[in-house]
Amino acid sequence: MERNSERTTCLVVGGGPAGMVLGLLLARGGVEVTVLEKHGDFLRDFRGDTVHASTLTLMDELGLGPAFDQVPHQDVDKIEAMLDGGRQAVVADLKRLPGPNKRVAMVPQWDFLDLLADAGRLEPAFTLRMNTEVTGITKSGNRVTGVKYRERVDGHEGEIAADLVVAADGRSSILRDAVNLPVHSFGAPMDVWWFRLPRNGDEPVVGGAGRFSAGSAMVLIPRGDYFQCAFLIRKGTDQQLRAEGVERFRERVVTLVPWLADRVDHITSMDDAKLLDVKLDRLRRWHVDGLLCIGDAAHAMSPVGGVGINLAVQDAVAAARLLAKPLRQGVVTSAALAKVRRRRLFPTVVIQTLQRIIHRVFLGRKLGSTETVSATGTPFLLGLAQKLPFLQVVPAYVIAIGPLPEHAPQFARRKPQTIVRS
Repeated sequence: MERNSERTTCLVVGGGPAGMVLGLLLARGGVEVTVLEKHGDFLRDFRGDTVHASTLTLMDELGLGPAFDQVPHQDVDKIEAMLDGGRQAVVADLKRLPGPNKRVAMVPQWDFLDLLADAGRLEPAFTLRMNTEVTGITKSGNRVTGVKYRERVDGHEGEIAADLVVAADGRSSILRDAVNLPVHSFGAPMDVWWFRLPRNGDEPVVGGAGRFSAGSAMVLIPRGDYFQCAFLIRKGTDQQLRAEGVERFRERVVTLVPWLADRVDHITSMDDAKLLDVKLDRLRRWHVDGLLCIGDAAHAMSPVGGVGINLAVQDAVAAARLLAKPLRQGVVTSAALAKVRRRRLFPTVVIQTLQRIIHRVFLGRKLGSTETVSATGTPFLLGLAQKLPFLQVVPAYVIAIGPLPEHAPQFARRKPQTIVRS
């Protein structure tokens, strides 16, 4: 089969939030950048659909705030816990956040990625290639010099050389596996079933809400006329629980949240529950000569707090700021790549440590219990946050902004601009 060779300055593998943000920023910084996405579009369900306050601020800095506001979305300004007896308790009050963006926007990820793609197409240095699957790397000695690819439409194969390859291809990154970067896995006590249920306008849940009880847990995320539901199960029990059948699953949902009883028939089979295999890990080193990992390729996050996208986007912003000049000069050293990890290691460790604590102290115990749902009262810290509402800003800040938020480099900033949607 014919194989041809091409070249670019920076090759970004993976058209998710991290890859698209990095591609856009580098192109605005005068770097020739090509983003490869293996699918023909961004239409995949049950991906992370949260755009956090710090990312909304980034959109404003890039001049994309007005265009983002035109994308259909729902704003969440508080996160609650559903308690026994139908009571609600505020866990995080985003209205108390500093800055202009006091919310998390729930937007289908494909709409967000389409917006970034349309903004990227305005930059002469930006190229997005869909239906292009990376199959391996090319090397010269110990240095990664590019990738091998296959076009999924016609099977055409080729190679693209680059001064830098960036792996933004997620937790199952083919690139990080290809260079054998050492990874430390922390494990997780649960997996997640994602599914949808209809939502009425007068529901008791208006922001994101979780229901946690002995042996069971579920999170409801309002998405217009439906809830995106996350049902937590013990790690490794997917096949066992599926074998119990859809009726038993409906019973579990109603036991947790009784007011959903009038709509669980919309779960027609266990195929409606899509499994997320939860991972929590971190590379010990994020780069080799010629290749850098960011986002989930560098540190797979738990869905706790929904912060994975936020961290991945901030990785991309830091990488663009630190690497645009070396890329323009054609000299990207390992020392320059190491700066990205040094910059982003602190927030990654902080968030993963908090997730590990929640896994071990709370979720692991809850999901490991065989007790039935009962009136367990209000947990101490949650009760304290209701008596002292100013405490609700702490989880709000961690979730919606995070430690060490990144801001757009000056070269990438624009006045508010009109984006013609493709």
